[in-house]
Amino acid sequence: MQQPEEVVVLLNSLRALGISIAIDDFGTGHSSLSYLKQLPVQKLKIDRSFVRDIPADPDEMAITSAIVALGHRLQMSIVAEGVETEEQLAFLIGEGCEEAQGYLFSQPLPEHEVRPLLERGHYSAARPTAKATA
Repeated sequence: MQQPEEVVVLLNSLRALGISIAIDDFGTGHSSLSYLKQLPVQKLKIDRSFVRDIPADPDEMAITSAIVALGHRLQMSIVAEGVETEEQLAFLIGEGCEEAQGYLFSQPLPEHEVRPLLERGHYSAARPTAKATA
């Protein structure tokens, strides 16, 4: 973000090609609320550190809920990282999180094993709103 004007031009060029832009690990490190206003992004990825202690930690649940609400108010979709339990998934779905990543869906796989998982497009036919992402 040393040259934000150039970054915005580049990201807009990528969007014009049909590429979706996400802010990864939102809420940690260098991610900033000002980026949400400056950058042409379509997705926020909630960092696994906020998901890890759901449902045991009410503060993590509150932060996660706030990130989901903020993203939705800004017309962004939400991806949760680090989903490992059904309880975490249920909470995230209840908050309106559209996508999730984590060991609940699969351990890291070699490319030839990923294709069938991606072709299914979601974690379970019984849970079509719980879309797993690569």
